[in-house]
Amino acid sequence: MASVDWFPLWLSLRVATLATLFVLAAGTLLAYLLSHKNFRGKSLLDSLITLPLVLPPTVLGYYLLVLVSRHSPLGHLYENLFGQPLVFTWQAAVVAAFLHSAPIYIKAAKVVLEGIDIRYEWAAYSLGASEWRTLWRVTLPLAWRGLSSLAALSFARSLGDFGVTIMVAGNVPGSTQTLSVAIFDAVESGNGALARVLVITISAAALALLWAAGYLARPARAQSAG
Repeated sequence: MASVDWFPLWLSLRVATLATLFVLAAGTLLAYLLSHKNFRGKSLLDSLITLPLVLPPTVLGYYLLVLVSRHSPLGHLYENLFGQPLVFTWQAAVVAAFLHSAPIYIKAAKVVLEGIDIRYEWAAYSLGASEWRTLWRVTLPLAWRGLSSLAALSFARSLGDFGVTIMVAGNVPGSTQTLSVAIFDAVESGNGALARVLVITISAAALALLWAAGYLARPARAQSAG
């Protein structure tokens, strides 16, 4: 078999890393709002976050393609800022991976934040800490183990996205071809040997991430004992 082009792997790692960072930033904030605040439209926001979990990836990809196309306000703004359209670039794959992984992270992070003993937050408020300071100094440190586990799962999910990615980023070897898209391309072209190598690679990476997520989710006492 000819040498394997590992570009799709490195691109997938870059895409998954950036998508996970965006998920951590935006997803944690949204999870905090849903778990600690009551506001008009909260149920609608929760439903919109859940929607990508039930829609087919091609439908999500179509919505995203319309949202970031050159003729949309968002796509036009991006092109003015960065000098190129967003669609069919590796940056579009980051957006796709974010959309693919953020809903699960937000839903699970909401549960993690709701599980924190609220008395610690009340104690911080009583000592004069602002809500923002309490979030950074009390809430997030107490939730870091669960959120870190969810971040590992989010990275794994971003690494394996296919349906949304191929709709908005396409399949350009050496440019936008992620690992999952490269597997599809190898199968379609009859290159079974390459497909097997890539499948084993992404499976091993996913297994390692699942182990890391499981380890981080264990209580500190269980980790020190094991």
